Amino acid sequence: MNTVQPAVAVAVVCVATALFGVYGLRPGRATSDFYVASRAVTPLRNASAIGGEYLSAASFLGIAGLVLAYGADMLWYGVGYTAGYLVLLAFVAAPMRRSGAYTVPDFAEARLQSARVRQLASVLVVLIGWLYLLPQLQAAGLTLRTVTGAPLWVGPVAVGAVVMTTVASGGMRSVTAVQAFQYWLKLTALAVPVIFLLLAWRADGAPWPDADAPPRFRDTTTVTVHQAVDVRVGDPVRVTVHGRLDGHRLDGERVRVGPGVHAIGAETRVTFPAGSDVPHPVDDEAPVDGRDWTRPLSGPEHPGYGTYSLLIATLLGTMGLPHVIVRFYTNPDGPAARRTTWTVLWLLAAFYLLPPLYGALGRLYTPELLMTGRTDATLLLLPDRLLGGGPGAAVLGTLLTAGAFAAFLSTASGLTMSVAGVLGQELERRRARRATGPPGKAADARAEVRATVRRLRLAGVAAAAVPCAASLVVVERPVADVVGLAFAVAASSFCPLLLLGIWWRGLTPQGAAAGLLSGGGAALATVAVTMFGVQPGGWPGALLARPAAWTVPLAFAVMVGVSWLTRRSVPSGTAHALLRLHAPESLDLPRRPGRPTG
Repeated sequence: MNTVQPAVAVAVVCVATALFGVYGLRPGRATSDFYVASRAVTPLRNASAIGGEYLSAASFLGIAGLVLAYGADMLWYGVGYTAGYLVLLAFVAAPMRRSGAYTVPDFAEARLQSARVRQLASVLVVLIGWLYLLPQLQAAGLTLRTVTGAPLWVGPVAVGAVVMTTVASGGMRSVTAVQAFQYWLKLTALAVPVIFLLLAWRADGAPWPDADAPPRFRDTTTVTVHQAVDVRVGDPVRVTVHGRLDGHRLDGERVRVGPGVHAIGAETRVTFPAGSDVPHPVDDEAPVDGRDWTRPLSGPEHPGYGTYSLLIATLLGTMGLPHVIVRFYTNPDGPAARRTTWTVLWLLAAFYLLPPLYGALGRLYTPELLMTGRTDATLLLLPDRLLGGGPGAAVLGTLLTAGAFAAFLSTASGLTMSVAGVLGQELERRRARRATGPPGKAADARAEVRATVRRLRLAGVAAAAVPCAASLVVVERPVADVVGLAFAVAASSFCPLLLLGIWWRGLTPQGAAAGLLSGGGAALATVAVTMFGVQPGGWPGALLARPAAWTVPLAFAVMVGVSWLTRRSVPSGTAHALLRLHAPESLDLPRRPGRPTG
């Protein structure tokens, strides 16, 4: 693969993103502009921006990779991601816009009049944001390594630097312009190449996976293993090895590899003959055969539970993602928020038609990725495989690389903005508590606004720097899997808080805190176990890998139960808060945050 064009594509996307950040410097002078773009974003532009930040590496690269490995069951990712906005539209969008808050912690404090609940919500926003950022940065490293051969650390550092520039420059106004542009770039980057790839597949005789066979190499294929891996071989096969196999150094020797587990060293090249089965890492589930690959609910262990738990996470987790919720504060009013959500549904539906096509083609033309575990790279390799190189493959590969980097940058920008908003507010509140004395003159007030914006920009730098550093040391896992865990944490914490806070007057601060700690804490515990590579079999493994089916009911039950036990603690301003959430904007009700209870 020619590495010049992809490198140029990455550079162009990064420069364009930075220029949009500079665009935000001119008007980004007030805290309202930094947080919510002065609440003046139109529905179409806001919907495009939401599509830009929501369609992350998990959508652009991850779904195709999972379809390659596991087939029809993975289509539920796109269904859940899109349908989650329908739930958001029905229950949350307009009330959240009417709340007058900047962030989810703002809403929690205004609704429950509790500083402790606000602090707990702030911690969860930061953790969810960083968990979601981690796979974006790691996928950036994988993309750059695939298309240019650069070290894995280059991608996270490049994305982190550009995101810091964008967020620190103009806040939400800059981020909105960046993400609206990048949605349309991502859609174009997927839609144009897939037309030519399908035509090439048709010209190749429209092959399809053998129903009774596991994934196989269609042609003689050389696999480069960048990181050491243990693989399981089924039938004996003769391969040519350049590197280390089972502890022995080989320089182009042809050897027989028998059934069982074999250790392949880092940076080893193994050439497999056409028609041989693709080995798979021993730590991963064995790829299903062609028949099960095309049928839903046919996974190796508890596929029904895994599917429904995934749907719960994606349907309910959408409303709990902090970088999604903050978008509704940028609309002028509640009706605009609803129009934004309707538009988002159409934009997402158009996008999610495309990744499964790449995954199906990847099953045929890039099966070696099942051996290395780098299935997220299938979309980037397909042009070369189907078109056999040449200018056409280079152009399509360059376009896909640009779209992939746009996915990393747009989602990372939104997540960094939401985390920076919370960190900046907490810093500002701490400074305000220390400040004493009467208000200053107008000039002093303007200087204070500038100082506040500077603190918010520093928070943006910190919000991107921490996950960037973590991405270099945490073990890489499939992008969509990690994002699914982030959705599970959001569904187990903020979903109950928002639904009960908006629609149930009986919610108390104690109940909200207990529910956030139990549901969010349990989901975060499963994330920690999974990220450290603990993968037990049977039901324990299924419950850890897909926790939403039990952590979400746990959070609702604890939140309702503790609120009922502490029903005398319902905040005094509850009636006014609910009236503000549900009354038409034309009444122009004043905001009365109430006195925090601790």
